[in-house]
Amino acid sequence: MRVDIWSDVVCPWCYVGKRRFEAALARFPHRDEVEVHWHSFELDPRAPRTRDGDRLEHIATKYRVSRAEAEVMEGRVTAAAADAGLEFHLDRVRGGNSFDAHRLLHLAADHGREVADRLKDRFLRAYFTEGQPIGDPATLARLAVEVGLPAAEVDDVLAGDRYAAAVRADERTAQAYGATGVPFFVIDETYGLSGAQPPEVFANVLDRAWSETHAEPHPTGSTPAAPADACADGACPV
Repeated sequence: MRVDIWSDVVCPWCYVGKRRFEAALARFPHRDEVEVHWHSFELDPRAPRTRDGDRLEHIATKYRVSRAEAEVMEGRVTAAAADAGLEFHLDRVRGGNSFDAHRLLHLAADHGREVADRLKDRFLRAYFTEGQPIGDPATLARLAVEVGLPAAEVDDVLAGDRYAAAVRADERTAQAYGATGVPFFVIDETYGLSGAQPPEVFANVLDRAWSETHAEPHPTGSTPAAPADACADGACPV
């Protein structure tokens, strides 16, 4: 079974969604036969390499809410993160452009899915827990080497435009799927889920997708239990 996930390393719900999906996958009986592939999605492709100024004012302006409402939003996601076992320090967040981080994630994927997952997790923790500047090349290089990527390859990526086309291709695919936000999950190229769904939702969709791809053929004239265009648990055919 293949699971494709589009997310951004500066998206708090993407970090929460990653942990919730991992919780569901840990309980999935066929977890050893699941391949997880990470894909690029930039929430703000025009963001500067580093963003200065008041963080809450930026959020309030972006989402057209008051500063007080922005604080409530941050409180909600911080609580959800804690429930998923994550420690958020959003007051430390140092915003910036995530394009180079995505390029390094493609480099990591070329070294194996496990390496890509480690780097994804490291970038998220660096940004949301440690307050490290995700748009800073030196920071990115240090984090990438920390999870095992060769320093020379990391430097080569950051010095040029390697994997830029791969990032853009990921984003075009997300657009083709109709994804307007992240995290966005596609299970076996069949079911799409948007948002940081509860673990039980992910578990239900994994079970359903597995049963459909490994089910015995229906006898001639029989009818499947649900129509092909049915949606349940927040998942719809894509």
